[in-house]
Formats: sequence, C-alpha cells, structure tokens
Amino acid sequence: MTPLYLESPTMKTNTPSVHIVAISADEAGQRIDNFLRTQLKGVPKSMIYRILRKGEVRVNKKRIKPEYKLVAGDEVRIPPVRVAEREEEAVSPKLAKVAALSAAIIYEDDYLLVLNKPSGTAVHGGSGLSFGVIEGLRALRPEARFLELVHRLDRDTSGILLVAKKRSALRSLHEQLREKGMQKDYLALVRGNWPSHLKTVQAPLLKNILQSGERVVRVNSEGKPSETRFKVEERYANATLVKASPVTGRTHQIRVHTLHAGHPIAFDDRYGEREFDGQLAATGLKRLFLHAAALTFTHPHSGETMRLEAPLDAQLKHCLAVLRKQSGT
Repeated sequence: MTPLYLESPTMKTNTPSVHIVAISADEAGQRIDNFLRTQLKGVPKSMIYRILRKGEVRVNKKRIKPEYKLVAGDEVRIPPVRVAEREEEAVSPKLAKVAALSAAIIYEDDYLLVLNKPSGTAVHGGSGLSFGVIEGLRALRPEARFLELVHRLDRDTSGILLVAKKRSALRSLHEQLREKGMQKDYLALVRGNWPSHLKTVQAPLLKNILQSGERVVRVNSEGKPSETRFKVEERYANATLVKASPVTGRTHQIRVHTLHAGHPIAFDDRYGEREFDGQLAATGLKRLFLHAAALTFTHPHSGETMRLEAPLDAQLKHCLAVLRKQSGT
C-alpha cells in the first residue's frame, strides 16, 4: 500500500491531521518508538512515549507497546502532534546553511549520501544548537523518508561524514563499524617532531561528563581499550602532519591519543597547547586541524569496495603552504 501523507508532522499548521504510514520492507524490524522519533522530528521523547501510552498511535488499528517491532505491511496511525514554535524553528534551519550543505555533498546514490562536513558545524542539533548537519539534510531533502547518520564527527572536525538513506544501508554500515570493516583516515597537524617509529598508540580512554555537560576524555586504566595507528605524512620546522587511522571509535580518540603521545593537535581548545597555537599565528589557522580525509567501506547494496576522499578546506591548505615555505620545503 502506498503511504498516505496528509501532513508533515513537524510542519507548522493550524489544522494538524492524522498521518498514516505503510511500513516498507526496509523499515521493518525497528521498534515503534524509534520509528516515531524519525517521523516526528523535533518532538520530545517524552511526548512520543506519552502518545504511545495513551493509545493515540495505532498499528493496524490496534494499540501497541513502545517495544513493538514493525512488520512490512503494517499501517501506522500517527496522531496530530503540535510542535512548540521554538522547536519548529529548530527544525527549520537557515537557507544559507542548508545551501552550504548542498555544496558539501561529494557522493550520493539511492543508499548513501556523503558530505565533506565543514568545521564548526555540529552533526546534529542539541546542547543549545538549533542547527546540525542531519537537520539541514532533512530540510534539503524533505521528500526523503529516511536520513540517518552512520557515524559522527566532532563539531570542529571537518571531513567525510556518511549518511544512510535506507535503514538496510544503515544496518549494513553499522555492522561494518562493529566488525572493524570500515577504515577512516584523518589528517592532523600536531606539535613538534612525531617519531617515525611511533606507529600505534594504545591507551584506554575514560569519558567524563562535567557539570556543565561538557565531555572530557582522559587516558585511564579503567577506560575502554582504544587504538589509533599513525603515519607521518609531512614534517615542518615545529610541527608534523600525520595520518591517524582509529581502530576503535571512542569519543575524542585521536585528539586524546596525540596528546598522550606528547604531540597535541593544533588549535584543539580542549586538549591542545596555547603556546603551539601561538607559533602557528602566521599561518592564519584558527580552527582545529583535524580532518576526516578518507573513508573505505563496502557499499551496502552493490558490495563494491568504495574509497571516498574529502579535500582539505582553504584554511587548512593555506596553513600547510605557509609551513612549507617557513621550512624551506
């Protein structure tokens, strides 16, 4: 049965209507509460569970529990939900930012969308931020029934970001991440002369949440096992450009492992060194020099091995050009 769209649930309207969705084979297998979170953008979780408890959400005209798993062919009745005006604004990002995301797309097919995410843009809204990559993409592709992040990048980290356009693609890519079948290569500018023999950093990482809500990660024997592989790409007078390939995927892993090795990343406001940042003043660098440069994975539909690369932005390129000139290389 073809889905009947009477109204986008997050669209501001004076006459909200019931929304009926027919579940496709690709959407089957997920819990109803998770499905509603993708359908009702901007609606608080508490409200989603409230309409489930009250029986306002029906599957095949029957009440269901939040843990109900959808089956292909199910018909889901989604009640009219009025989103507070403040929340509506959060899911209606500025057109200029959406246009910038459109220009950042480096690959797209029926299953995947790949961005060269700019530094300074969060991957999703939250923590006081109304705009994130995923909100922008949903505004850019209002007809898309499914758009979900496969992985994340820190707000100040630029580079390759993978988005699934089908649930089956998301499952496949998440499995590759779990089985370490996906290789991520980052470029980082670090302080000093990185030793050529230092090819791997293995140090357990423990995440702490401060009262402010800020996440700080430290090397700690009680932390989770973590491993990053390194390769020197280029040397300068007071810095080294390294390729960092994380084997595990911990929060802030590369940033903390480089610090642990004694070579913090340039302009890292959380784990960096101001004296080193000051030495780079002439390069014009004003952002974290950490860039997700390449991603190798198996296409979830074709099975083809794909390697996608994201070029450095103008600021990072200029920084390296100045360092080469200063070093006489």
